[in-house]
Amino acid sequence: MVDRVDTVRIPPKMLGKPLSEVVMELTHESFEGKVDKDNNLTILANEIEPVGHGRIVHGDGAVYQKVKFKALVFKPELHEVVQGKVCEVLRFGAFVRFGPLDGLLHISQIMDDRIDIDESNNRLVGKDTKRDLRIGDVVRARVVAISINEVNYRESKIGLTMRQPGLGKLEWLAQDRAGEGGETSKPKRSSGKKGRE
Repeated sequence: MVDRVDTVRIPPKMLGKPLSEVVMELTHESFEGKVDKDNNLTILANEIEPVGHGRIVHGDGAVYQKVKFKALVFKPELHEVVQGKVCEVLRFGAFVRFGPLDGLLHISQIMDDRIDIDESNNRLVGKDTKRDLRIGDVVRARVVAISINEVNYRESKIGLTMRQPGLGKLEWLAQDRAGEGGETSKPKRSSGKKGRE
């Protein structure tokens, strides 16, 4: 939650209505679902109050009213670990919804295994581990690329990876902690002490 002070434009057709109602409606309409200059996505505006008197600009019949409000904002950070739900599975990877945004988990960033595409069941399957990823699975991933679209936040491009220790489908992580089979986070390597005692 952050405190904000900004301005809303009250068109002439709304000037007869109570100021508090008009300001509340216009603040929701003007700021919710929009990306600000710092790439914060405003999810919700709350505790909205007009500040001072409105201003009239010559040649414009509207009133410009300063408002203060609390804003619930969301901003993904590079290298941040997020938890989300797989919302779409495609030939090139899966889209994961976390908060109000979707990130792409490219097929090369899902696991340390070659992946088969099972189109009939709408899932991605590891060739050796047989671990699968499908719609509805909850995953933990790291943000590796961010390109926020300020005009339409739904078209923002966010790249994700699960090919690091502690990341992956939650079910896989639980299996790894329990020592059950399946994929381990890294392939086993030799100790490098060949022939030494």
